Amino acid sequence: MSTTEKNILNRLYFIAGGMLLFAILIAVKIINIQFVDGEKYRDLAKKNTVKNWVIPSSRGNIYADDGSLLATSVPKYEIRFDAVTVSAANFKEYLPALAKELSAMFGKPSSYYVSKFKKARINKNRYMLVAKNLGYSEYIKTKYFPLLKLGPYKGGLIVKQTNVREHPIGKVAERLVGNEKKGTIGVYNIGLEGAYDKYLRGKDGKRLKQKIAKGQWKPVFDENEVEPVDGYDIITTINVNIQDIAHHSLLKQLEYYEAEHGCVIVMEVATGEIKAVSNLGRTSKGTYYEKVNYAVGESHEPGSTFKVAALMAALEDEIIDTSTVVDTKKGVKTFYGRRIFDSHRGGYGEISAAKALEVSSNIGLATIIDEGYKDNPNLFVDRIKSFRLADTIGIPIKGEGKPMIPQPGHSKWSKNALPSMAYGYNLSLTPLQTLNFYNAIANNGVMVKPRFIREVRAWNQAIVTFEKEVTNPKLASKETISEIQDILKNIVERGTGKRLYSPYFSMAGKTGTAQTEYWMPDWKENKRYISSFAGYFPVDKPKYSCIVIIHKPSTKKGYFGADVSGPVFKRIAQKIFTVSPLVTEVSDIESKDILVVNDYESYYTKVQKEFLKIPNVIGMAGMDAVSLLENIGLEVRLVGNGTVAKQSLKTGVKIEKGKLITLKLS
Repeated sequence: MSTTEKNILNRLYFIAGGMLLFAILIAVKIINIQFVDGEKYRDLAKKNTVKNWVIPSSRGNIYADDGSLLATSVPKYEIRFDAVTVSAANFKEYLPALAKELSAMFGKPSSYYVSKFKKARINKNRYMLVAKNLGYSEYIKTKYFPLLKLGPYKGGLIVKQTNVREHPIGKVAERLVGNEKKGTIGVYNIGLEGAYDKYLRGKDGKRLKQKIAKGQWKPVFDENEVEPVDGYDIITTINVNIQDIAHHSLLKQLEYYEAEHGCVIVMEVATGEIKAVSNLGRTSKGTYYEKVNYAVGESHEPGSTFKVAALMAALEDEIIDTSTVVDTKKGVKTFYGRRIFDSHRGGYGEISAAKALEVSSNIGLATIIDEGYKDNPNLFVDRIKSFRLADTIGIPIKGEGKPMIPQPGHSKWSKNALPSMAYGYNLSLTPLQTLNFYNAIANNGVMVKPRFIREVRAWNQAIVTFEKEVTNPKLASKETISEIQDILKNIVERGTGKRLYSPYFSMAGKTGTAQTEYWMPDWKENKRYISSFAGYFPVDKPKYSCIVIIHKPSTKKGYFGADVSGPVFKRIAQKIFTVSPLVTEVSDIESKDILVVNDYESYYTKVQKEFLKIPNVIGMAGMDAVSLLENIGLEVRLVGNGTVAKQSLKTGVKIEKGKLITLKLS
């Protein structure tokens, strides 16, 4: 054998040996995969092609106190089609009928669907969209269309379900109710949704799905592996009628005064149930929406509404009594090098402590508190703390603002701290914290915790019940509470809130006007204020307490609490009386009300006259004026509620039968 032949043969042996070795290695690997790591790779393959998908549970409903829906989860369905799994025979047989049914439901021609399904078949599309955002009834109907009714394999049916949270009453109370955290589906951290999420969210289920083309997944079976468990429902204390009244009353005022933002809270005096919360902020376009929960979270200097707490402290500590005379000078007084002004030019002179609160004298309250507590300021701070005004309320809704009541040693404490605090500066409270204090006054000194929820329910059975919680059984002595109640009543009848007075329904409360951002360098050129009104109604047996806060109204139109926030309070009280009249038992039906009798006699005298000219009906009750004017042949149109403030036809003009007269009521 030649040398060349030997070399060729050696090369063949080497190649054959290499191939044999490679074959042995392959065999070893196969055996290893099959018997050693086989289970591992089978599990890996299964995980990559089949896995359980989470099915979100249906979130519980949120109801108003009368059973009206505030928030509910509505299932929406998406129908897709797997064009590969369907047999050629079934596709050909059922496609015309399927296209006809889809055309009837969704309005597109049958030819459109025939073309779409054939294209998907040619392109081997395993996830073709058929329809989306279907309601339950539409989904059920579509599910049983020809071909699709054969199921996921024979019929190519793929169903995707999502739950969409809806608010049946729209944007009203949206911030209080809460919604999904921005950018995170199914996560709730604000409002009632966030506060009671543990009850509402339920337990998720599981469904087995198989991976198909392009990272898409298709259910293996029609049934779920683990069925989701729906969340519990919660019954809130919110009253939809009062909520609607509060929302639109606030919105009207914000729009007129071009204010930055505002809020309203209405609370039931005896129980602490929150009946309405409205939070409206202005957009860059000048419209308003539920932007931030100002009512719960925004802590700011309250201004004059805090004067009630200051005077109550002085009365309770027996520093003064309501008749103590205080000198308010001529509207300007210097305290420790800083001048304090009263809004009334020329001042009020020497007046009683009660009168100082009625007219909201900054100097009067600053003098009372400074003179009474300057030697022992901690006594004042401790009394304010006893009113629970230095503590958060501890409501379950996240984001409650922290009150700030300074005391000696605090960074905000100075010689001017006491006189400043006396009229609502150098401290901060949230609207809800202020209202909680006023509600306790209305409740004869019993402070109850504001409550948003009555109970948690499952299938119409109570799971958890939330009862009234008393947080301070005695805010102050009966005498002090009674004196403060009288002053709050007088504020509306003859004090700073006298423009709000109505003889037809009684209210008590305190106006507030506070400067804000006064530390900014542009404040003198662009003054900003916070207007407020806090109080309750009716006076004798208070049913509801309410606070209205409006930030940065246009100073060109007005900024005093009596002008800006007070009318919102009055409108809410008036409409609650109209929509939800309070029922009172009359012990002596024969007893006569002198005011009613006098009003009737005055009305009767007028209607007996034979009118040849337009009478003056300003000041008359709306219904009485209508009766009088229609009886003399005029057509009447009413605008508003209450008594006649303006009439379109001048008094003394000759009557023309059938002529229209418009009466503006307030």
